[in-house]
Amino acid sequence: MAKTPPPARAIAEPPITNRERPAEPKPYEASKDELLEMYRQMLLIRRFEEKAGQLYGLGLIGGFCHLYIGQEAVAVGLQSALNGDTDSVITGYRDHGHMLAYGIDPKVIMAELTGRNSGISKGKGGSMHMFSTEHKFYGGHGIVGAQVSLGTGLAFKHKYSNDGGVCMAYFGDGASNQGQVYESFNMAELWKLPIIFVIENNQYAMGTSVNRASAEDQLYRRGESFRIPGIQVDGMDVLACRGAAEEALAWVRAGKGPIILEMKTYRYRGHSMSDPAKYRTRDEVQAVRDKSDPIDHVKALLDAQGVTEADLKSIEQQIRKTVNEAADFAEQTPEPDAAELYTDVLVESY
Repeated sequence: MAKTPPPARAIAEPPITNRERPAEPKPYEASKDELLEMYRQMLLIRRFEEKAGQLYGLGLIGGFCHLYIGQEAVAVGLQSALNGDTDSVITGYRDHGHMLAYGIDPKVIMAELTGRNSGISKGKGGSMHMFSTEHKFYGGHGIVGAQVSLGTGLAFKHKYSNDGGVCMAYFGDGASNQGQVYESFNMAELWKLPIIFVIENNQYAMGTSVNRASAEDQLYRRGESFRIPGIQVDGMDVLACRGAAEEALAWVRAGKGPIILEMKTYRYRGHSMSDPAKYRTRDEVQAVRDKSDPIDHVKALLDAQGVTEADLKSIEQQIRKTVNEAADFAEQTPEPDAAELYTDVLVESY
């Protein structure tokens, strides 16, 4: 009788423990003027988004509308560290806050939300598909996770043209489970592309908690099998966000390839304006507002530096005026001409 061969033994390589990793980031040490500017930008995003919610309720904004309220510190902290001349940004459909943090005029953003021809995408993109090549802001994308692959392409362009730029590609905890994200991780590390993958973990993918949807819910570890290092960051602290951005940029600009930043943040509103958010309690949301609000955190820091309540009230009044002017501008400008439907469909390249 033939003898049954012994079972094959699995030969596993020992885990790699000596990989180089980025240093642990430290909170950014901001001057009083820098703190005031961060406060102004975050407050602008919040008041703008609150106004957008009002206009949606009045029927002036159609389709989907995803608000950034609660997550302001992420966009402001990270994008304040970028080089606007060389670096590029791409994100998903929760994009208004990113555009405002990038210094784009609130009037053309609000006009886009309301579908007007003076909008930044000529009224054809709406809330989810804003774009500005002038500012190297490449969307605004409605397909969950699609921007990660596109951002990897932008990083390839930076490397190919040797322009010194870095792509910052934002996506959410829900998108982190999409297959194209892992294809992008693989290519980015294989080719050492200059890209920072930013996971805005606001705890809920539409209506499902990240803990229920993700086998590995420590999302900064998602790149380990591709040898991509990750850092988990307090996304409710703008100075922690800025410090993490500087560490990540130093890593990528040194030619070490991609890095992942998991920003632990929280959205106060529903996934979109049509979401009643019944999957969480009001007490949960209020607890975050009371303990971790990013704007209140900066107010406390400014108070410690001698900034008065009157100074902050003046900033608030200026921002409300800016937001109201943006809403008035959007309501008073016309919708696109029907012929605009056929423009910008195809770009011919020679």
